[in-house]
Amino acid sequence: MAELTGLADDRALLGRTSTAERVADILRSRIAEGYFPPGTRLSEDSIGGALGVSRNTLREAFRLLTHERLLVHELNRGVFVRVLTVEDVEDIYRTRRLVECAVVHGLGRPPYAVDALAAAVAEGRAAASRRDWKGVSTANIHFHRELVALAGSARTDELMRSVFAELRLAFHVVDDPRRLHEPYLVRNQEILDALQSGLGPKAERLLGIYLDDSLQGLVDTYARRVAAGGAGAG
Repeated sequence: MAELTGLADDRALLGRTSTAERVADILRSRIAEGYFPPGTRLSEDSIGGALGVSRNTLREAFRLLTHERLLVHELNRGVFVRVLTVEDVEDIYRTRRLVECAVVHGLGRPPYAVDALAAAVAEGRAAASRRDWKGVSTANIHFHRELVALAGSARTDELMRSVFAELRLAFHVVDDPRRLHEPYLVRNQEILDALQSGLGPKAERLLGIYLDDSLQGLVDTYARRVAAGGAGAG
C-alpha cells in the first residue's frame, strides 16, 4: 500500500476544494441573478466575511470562476465580474449553435422526453403574466438547459452550464428585457410543439433561426449602448 502513503497528505485538500467549489456555486448563482452586475469589483474582505470562508478558499473560488470566464483579474486592481464584448456574445452563440442544434439533430426517433421543456415553457408564461421579465429570461435559460439535457451527456451539461452562466452576463446589460425576452416565449412553445409531434428536423430548423435572431437582438442592444456611451458593450 506504499502507493497510498502520499494521499494522506492530500486529505486536507478535499475539504478546502469542496468548500471553494461551493463558494463558486454561490457566486455563480449571484452573478447569474444580477446581484453582482458586470463590471462589479468583488471585495475579498466583504465576500469572505459574509460567507465565513478564508481568503485562500475565496481566491480558489475566484480562480474557478475566472476559468469559466465569469470573472477577470486585473493586476493591482482586483477581481471583477466580466463585461462581455460583442465578440464574446458572438462566440457564445457560436457555441450554442454547435451544441444545441447538434443535440436536437441527434435525438433519434420519437417520442422525446420533453416534460422538463414543457415545464420551462410554463415557467416563462407564468413569469410573463407577472410582468417579471427577469423571470422570463431565467425560464428561457431553463428551456435551453433542458434542451441540452436531452442528449443525456453529463459532459455536455457541464459545458453548457458555463456557457449559459456567461450568457447571463450579456443579458444584464439589456435596457429593455421585455423586448429581448418576450418574443421567445412563443418560439419556445413552437420548438416544444415540434418535438412533441416527433418532428425533430423542424425543431432543429426552428432552433437555428431562433438562435440567429436572439444573437442579432443582443448585438443590436450592444450597438445601442455603444452609441449611447453606456458601459458593457466593449
